[in-house]
Amino acid sequence: MGKREEMIKEIKQLMTQPERIRNMGIAAHIDHGKTTLSDNLLAGAGMISEELAGKQLVLDFDEQEQARGITINAANVSMIHEYGGQKYLINLIDTPGHVDFGGDVTRAMRAIDGAIIVVDAVEGVMPQTETVLRQALREYVKPVLFINKVDRLIKELKLTPQQMQERFVKVITDVNRLIRRYAPPEFKDKWLVKVEDGSVAFGSAYYNWALSVPYMKSTGVSFKDIIDLTNAGDLKTLRKKAPLHVVVLDMVVRHLPNPLQAQKYRIPHLWRGDIESEIGQAMLNCDPNGKMAMVVTKIIIDKHAGEVATGRVWSGTVKTGQEVYLITAKRKARIQQVGIYMGPERINMEAVPAGNIVAVTGLRDAMAGETVSEEQIEPFEALHYTSEPVVTVAIEAKNVKDLPRLIEALRQLAKEDPTLHVKIDEETGQHLLSGMGELHLEVKLVHLKEQWGVDVDVSEPIVVYRESITKQSPIVEGKSPNKHNRFYIVVEPMPDEIYQAIREGEIPEGRPKDPKAVAKKLAELGMDYDIARGIVDIYNGNMFLDNTKGIQYLNEVMDLLVDGFHQAMDEGPLAREPVMKVIVRLVDAKIHEDNVHRGPAQIYPAIRTAIHCAMMKANPVLYEPYQKVIINVPYEYMGAVSRELNQRRGQLVDMRQEGEVMIIIAEAPVAEMFGFAGAIRGATSGRALWSTEHAGFKRVPNELAINIIRQIRQRKGLDPNPPTEKDVCPQQ
Repeated sequence: MGKREEMIKEIKQLMTQPERIRNMGIAAHIDHGKTTLSDNLLAGAGMISEELAGKQLVLDFDEQEQARGITINAANVSMIHEYGGQKYLINLIDTPGHVDFGGDVTRAMRAIDGAIIVVDAVEGVMPQTETVLRQALREYVKPVLFINKVDRLIKELKLTPQQMQERFVKVITDVNRLIRRYAPPEFKDKWLVKVEDGSVAFGSAYYNWALSVPYMKSTGVSFKDIIDLTNAGDLKTLRKKAPLHVVVLDMVVRHLPNPLQAQKYRIPHLWRGDIESEIGQAMLNCDPNGKMAMVVTKIIIDKHAGEVATGRVWSGTVKTGQEVYLITAKRKARIQQVGIYMGPERINMEAVPAGNIVAVTGLRDAMAGETVSEEQIEPFEALHYTSEPVVTVAIEAKNVKDLPRLIEALRQLAKEDPTLHVKIDEETGQHLLSGMGELHLEVKLVHLKEQWGVDVDVSEPIVVYRESITKQSPIVEGKSPNKHNRFYIVVEPMPDEIYQAIREGEIPEGRPKDPKAVAKKLAELGMDYDIARGIVDIYNGNMFLDNTKGIQYLNEVMDLLVDGFHQAMDEGPLAREPVMKVIVRLVDAKIHEDNVHRGPAQIYPAIRTAIHCAMMKANPVLYEPYQKVIINVPYEYMGAVSRELNQRRGQLVDMRQEGEVMIIIAEAPVAEMFGFAGAIRGATSGRALWSTEHAGFKRVPNELAINIIRQIRQRKGLDPNPPTEKDVCPQQ
């Protein structure tokens, strides 16, 4: 039997022993050497040659990842590590570090129980480090820390051991500050990382060495040895004395939980069903003999196998030929193939039990976040993304005969990546593709051409604005076209605390399963409890409340009212941009007794018009997306960077000096940031290192708003003049 077959046989055996499994991810800021680290772990496990480790980028197997030198897709691999005389199965997910691909990080966090947070010893904790740590902790994923690029402190910066220690202490303090801030209350102290217990390791992924306190104690290798060997350039001896894969995977086995431990605290948080039920207990105990339940975390399109769903098995065993329910899609499916990942390769298995990460074909209508089970169960919590699509491009097929293929390709792209939004503009017939940023869209358009062979014309990037209000409206009446139904609406701005709780997932979007619990939470955040009790629906950061009393037939039209509310929130009255931070209250209604007179054609326009008219009476305003920009630049280029930011309506948030380098943190509107990469390179002779992250929405200054509204309306084929109250409100 060859080495590979032997490894697969061992993996099959270990899959059935959850106490010997570690489901873990590697998460980092964009250029902190995360992929080099994962390469070296694979080399240590005997899956690739040591010579190629760090150069092969085996988990960056997409051509664009290789060309751009960044991770775009989360990649899975299963491997074996021996620790303390026992073998362990490590299911590893290498996640992207670029903010535009943060959706992949969110989805990966649902599948794993622990994560290695990689921080650059020179740059320290960056905003994206904070973002991935927050994503991990929100999903109850336990962190450990790897401080990378320590070789640069020795060779380039020539720091003394004392100075290096100070640098490490600062990184560890910063990471622990974030853990204290974002960890679930019961883990704020338990999950802090510490040098002395080995939950912190430091080393160089590029040169394939690492060190931790337990490893130093057990082998006698000291930090002085590392410094001497690095200065002498004897990297071969260094790798032998302190092999990276041993130190890091020892840390993973010692400190990250196995599925038996993790599911006991993760399931009550991620699944809102009855924990005392049969399926609840099976998931809590990671029971391979219970009813099967899994959550899909990723969909990929395979040329040969079609759609492949990756997911975490929480209970039971996934088997070939099994009939399952897709809970959210509300349909049945049959599993065709079951397998596990070894990088770009998928290895077929007869069955994969609870506690593992699995690859499945046959789930045609599944999306990321879908709950798949043997019987009808409560679905898992929806995935909460940290940022949202803020840049749009309009695309058209160059050749009309390619149109059906373009529609199918866009449908598949949106399925593979739910943070990508696809919409057909009814007025222009164009397909609108919205993503997290320029790079996100660029990468997807390359996929469109290379994988689907569709040539498209692409517009300049368009920013997605938001509409909102600044004060409460009076009561507004909305009449159905037949005049038989009347709805009385009030709109008011949503307080920041409530909006934040929705964005953070503390208050779930959609129709509340437990309205009393949501009302209680809203009351804690300052809303009047009697008003909050009317909660009906939360949609894209907006809220619909029924504050009426004893209205006949209201229950029969409530679904239509909620649909009309969604329509009003999808396209606001100012420029048909999405609405945010608006509370819509139904305060009274008169409804016709005959359901023939209260169908969708009557209810939709009545509620939509009432909401839009109320918004026009509540001082409607435009919000624009902002980016946080972090720039590392030599001191002498500081003036050039400041000028560049000022020209783009950028606001300085923080500035500090570290050695010869200035770290500038600013916030700027996304609309002004197109072409920034080329401009900043030119202004600093290519010496600036920079990154961005989503910084929410801010109100557009009044002097700019009217022009922007005109431009948006013109682009959408509407009357370019901003609408007035008279235009939107029906004549009473």
